This record gives sequence, structure tokens and C-alpha cells, in this order.
Amino acid sequence: MSGQRVDVKVVMLGKEYVGKTSLVERYVHDRFLVGPYQNTIGAAFVAKVMSVGDRTVTLGIWDTAGSERYEAMSRIYYRGAKAAIVCYDLTDSSSFERAKFWVKELRNQEEGCQIYLCGTKSDLLEEDRRRRRVDFHDVQDYADNIKAQLFETSSKTGQSVVGDLRTDANLGTDGYVRDHREGLWNAGPEHQSPSLAVSPVSHPSRPRPLFTFLTPDHRHFLVTAL
Repeated sequence: MSGQRVDVKVVMLGKEYVGKTSLVERYVHDRFLVGPYQNTIGAAFVAKVMSVGDRTVTLGIWDTAGSERYEAMSRIYYRGAKAAIVCYDLTDSSSFERAKFWVKELRNQEEGCQIYLCGTKSDLLEEDRRRRRVDFHDVQDYADNIKAQLFETSSKTGQSVVGDLRTDANLGTDGYVRDHREGLWNAGPEHQSPSLAVSPVSHPSRPRPLFTFLTPDHRHFLVTAL
């Protein structure tokens, strides 16, 4: 099994404006982008590669659109996902109700998918704790009920996203890839997927990289940017 490549499909789900793309940016590029908000249309894709023992693990992260009008499209992208990061905004109670919707969808469509509940924008609570609209204990009870892990994160500060760089990654004997950071990102079960093929391409008018990737239905290539 030496030198084996393991591909793990991870999907980001949640209401628009909760900060899914910012979370991916912080984890993959360790940065927080400040500027005009840009809706994700359909889904954006980025890959994170790490070494786990003698294996190369590629996390293929699908950042799906949060708008309800793209709901049917989002279902396409979470098919075959082994892990799902379901996000909600700690200052927006309606976003948590929407997170419950996505959990129900996942349970109906991808029963074996490992779910992580992710409360975002915790830095806003540090500025004013009265802005909290989603009670931690209520979410913890819900997470326990659905057998999900819960994290409260800040993409702005990096809290519970990247961890403290004391990474001890190993491949578990139960077939799960584990990245023992003090943060959100753990890989799900082993998964081989041709949709994880990715190649960077250049675009003179954009400072951020574009990616060419195969859509989940394997019909055509799209170009998008996170």
C-alpha cells in the first residue's frame, strides 16, 4: 500500500453569507479576503494535499452556493461526499435553521457522510457577545443527536480553522483519514473520485487562480475561482 493516493470529497453547505468561501480560503490559503461580497454560483472547487504516513491525501473541497435558487444544483455536488461542513452564522438564527435543512438532506441522500457543524464569525462575538443568536448548548445537543462534531470558528482570526500548526496527521486503522489539528478540518473516509482532478490556469484580469475541473456529472469542464 506504499505511496497510495487517497482522495476525499468534502462539501461545504449552508445559507448564503454564512462565510463558507472565507472558511475555505483560511484553511487552504491561510488568508482572509476583505472586499465586496461575491456570490458563489453553482460550486467552486479547490484541492488541499497533505501527507499521511506513506500516503498522499487529497481533500477535494466543493464550496456550494448558499442561495435557495441553487438548491437543486447543490444536491449534485454533495453526491458521493464523505464529509460535509454544514455552516451557520453565529449571529443569524435563521442560518442555523437552514443548516438543519441541509443535515436532513444529507441524511436522506448520503447516509454515510460524516457531518461537521460549523458556527462561523465567532470574532463578532468577541467584539460584542450580545450579537450571538445561536446558543452553543442548543447546537451541541443537536450535534449529539445527529452524531456530528461541532466547531465555532472565525475565518478572520483563524480560530479553530487552521489550528496551531502542531499537526500530527495519520491514517486511522478504521479507514478514516484523521488530521489531528486543534480545529475544524478532519478528512472523512477514504474515497476515490475522478472529479478531484484539478489543474491551475492563468487569467490576466484576475489576481486569484482559476481552476479547471470536471463536474460531478462528468459531462463538461467549468472554470471558476474561489
